[in-house]
Amino acid sequence: MKIDLSGKSALVTGSTGGIGFAIARGLQEAGAAVVINGRTPAAVDEALARLGGAARGRALDLASPEGARDLVALEPAFDIVVNNLGIFQPQDFFDTDDAIWERHWQVNVMVGVRLARAYLPPMAARGWGRMIFLGSESAFNIPVEMIHYGVSKTADVSLARGLAKRMAGTGVTVNSILPGPTLSEGVAEMLRPGMAGGKSLEEAGAEFVRAHRPTSLIQRLATVDEVASMAVYLASPLASATTGAALRVDGGVVDFIN
Repeated sequence: MKIDLSGKSALVTGSTGGIGFAIARGLQEAGAAVVINGRTPAAVDEALARLGGAARGRALDLASPEGARDLVALEPAFDIVVNNLGIFQPQDFFDTDDAIWERHWQVNVMVGVRLARAYLPPMAARGWGRMIFLGSESAFNIPVEMIHYGVSKTADVSLARGLAKRMAGTGVTVNSILPGPTLSEGVAEMLRPGMAGGKSLEEAGAEFVRAHRPTSLIQRLATVDEVASMAVYLASPLASATTGAALRVDGGVVDFIN
């Protein structure tokens, strides 16, 4: 199986690090012309230097209508859009105020809504396109330590399914990916307090999985490249019959068959 995205243009939001960067790298290696996105020029420039090749970057905060509008004005069309931008913040429900809920809703959900409104119609007009949402196993396995995050990811999965139905018959597919606990920079930072006594990051991650995601079948954190591989496949012509799906890269955390 060879994935060839030559001649395709791709946007990956929130892609200066973590899963987003790994997806951007995977798409570029498959031949796509990639645009990465981050909030600051410094972060974007550093990521472009690591990525190499002909990738371009857009330093814009997409968590506002203005940021999304500016991006679309600069980049009016893509063949592939990966809505990866997202935040998480462990916080007990009773200590989670409206501002935290609103921030998660704007970043994790509304960015994808705005980009879908802008980029799906041109894809349909060309008769081909791929839109991918990064959901989470937390969409189904709502984490008690951050209910607000789980709710936002459930919304992402629903949004992807609804948009897939809306784009039926156009040649455009819309899917969501459900990563499980993954060793991104953000997760690494969260795990550092548990690395006392000479534990490696991988060991701390495995302990976290056993304690907080005991249904995991791989009993470890996934790598960002493992998640990126699913995104690259979904972005390709090989996935032309896959749409409206929520595809799990969760290590078996969600305890049901689908």
